[in-house]
Amino acid sequence: MRFMILVKATADSEAGKMPEASLIAAMGAYHEELAKAGVLLDATGLQPSSKGWRIRYSGGKRTVIDGPFAETKELVAGYTLIQVRSREEAMEWARRFPSPFGEHADGEIEVRQLFMLDDFEPGPEVDRMREVEANRR
Repeated sequence: MRFMILVKATADSEAGKMPEASLIAAMGAYHEELAKAGVLLDATGLQPSSKGWRIRYSGGKRTVIDGPFAETKELVAGYTLIQVRSREEAMEWARRFPSPFGEHADGEIEVRQLFMLDDFEPGPEVDRMREVEANRR
């Protein structure tokens, strides 16, 4: 089972404020534990939304919308992707996640399970996705 731990953005992260060395150390130690346990797939912080864009789909058309985006509480500042045996194991790891902006700062993470191809109805479309996955490896 794969889970994504999403670090919710704050005004500071959207302003491009870099984390203090102590937080980088705590995150490094936590991710090192994940790696040693063999559950870490990927992890990184994201640049502020001012450096990004969105694509809006409407009426069969695509529109590019440049950042920054106003609703900071709805933005993601980083993520950690893990593969574990159960929801409970993912919960254990999430509870150990360092406070994302320092122990005394407000912050929030959200944990979501990723879909697996087995979650979808069998069919040629899913088979094609399996081929893409196999070729990627």
